[in-house]
Amino acid sequence: MKNLIQKWNSISLILRILVGLIIGAVLGIALPNATVVGVLGDLFVGALKSIAPILVFVLVMSSLAKANSGIGKRFRTVIVLYMLSTLLAAVVAVLASFAFPVTIKLTDAASNTAPSGIGEVLRSLLNNIVSNPVGALMNANYIGILAWSVILGLALKKGASDHTKEALSDLSDAVSQAVRWIINLAPFGILGLVFSSVSTNGLSIFKDYGKLLLLLVGCMLAVALIVDPLIAAICLRRNPYPLVFRCFKESGLTAFFTRSSAANIPINMALCERLGLDKDMYSVSIPLGATINMDGAAITITVMTLAAAHTLGITVDIPTAIVLSVLATVAACGASGVAGGSLLLIPMACSLFGISNDVAMQVVAVGFIIGVVQDSFETAINSSGDVLFAATAEYREWIKQGRDVKF
Repeated sequence: MKNLIQKWNSISLILRILVGLIIGAVLGIALPNATVVGVLGDLFVGALKSIAPILVFVLVMSSLAKANSGIGKRFRTVIVLYMLSTLLAAVVAVLASFAFPVTIKLTDAASNTAPSGIGEVLRSLLNNIVSNPVGALMNANYIGILAWSVILGLALKKGASDHTKEALSDLSDAVSQAVRWIINLAPFGILGLVFSSVSTNGLSIFKDYGKLLLLLVGCMLAVALIVDPLIAAICLRRNPYPLVFRCFKESGLTAFFTRSSAANIPINMALCERLGLDKDMYSVSIPLGATINMDGAAITITVMTLAAAHTLGITVDIPTAIVLSVLATVAACGASGVAGGSLLLIPMACSLFGISNDVAMQVVAVGFIIGVVQDSFETAINSSGDVLFAATAEYREWIKQGRDVKF
């Protein structure tokens, strides 16, 4: 058994995941009723979601408790890159929606649970920051987890003994090891997730909403393959695509199938470690990115809102489109604090054009129908972008210091 495990671990994880992907797709087509296979995916995502809040809390607290000074500038760079990328994603979605206007068939209204405005989104965000820390861990409220881990980390940095800091470091290493064990089982999890997706949805979703999906996916790919690499290239002054493709391969692939930025946090942190990044940096910037680096959410909000406007024959002028881009950027950053994520922020954006909430919630219902594809791409570009910009910010400092950078 030990030799078998060693041989298993010696094979590239990406190769193992691809094999699991293929087997899952074949089983989904050949044995769609073998639902027990899908349990593997549920267990994998459940394990990642369970360990991620603990990982973020322990790593951020431990890193700040023993962090060296001088990383503040890199944090500012990461935040600027995250926000700039999200804003440009919204702009790309506006331009694409103008160039290729899409209309949608409105369906029955979904449940009316969307936020009423940007004020409610921001209020929810602020409330999450000061939420009970135990409740934040239980409910995977990453805004609250980040806030309390930063506060406790800074307090420990000032007043804790070296022995306490070492104990925290040992605890973070233990949690990281548990994460590595879970990630090593990713091929089985991906197998189950692909099986569930193929056996349940098939390809019929492309028939009814093909144009809308094409516009959404096209915008996301344009941002991921053109806009984000351009930002990285300007910062690094070198070809960013080796780094971009590595982030896609090692982060975006699993994010596509787990459809959860939270579940992908451990995978992103493991990738940052392999890239040689500073643990003090990425232990904070990666969970922060899962909260505010929301290119896919900004695209979804913008495209779906403009599709509703085109369907109703509403003329959208340039100033309003600019306001929509900014609103989508701010709203996307708060998407993780709203139940339902980016889709339930669509009615708020629709209110810019005087679209009633009843009609807007029908657009949300369409979003849920295509969500199996839309959410997969959205999570993939969000999650891979988290690593891309965390690495870009750090590599930028390395280049300034004359250090060698290899992707």
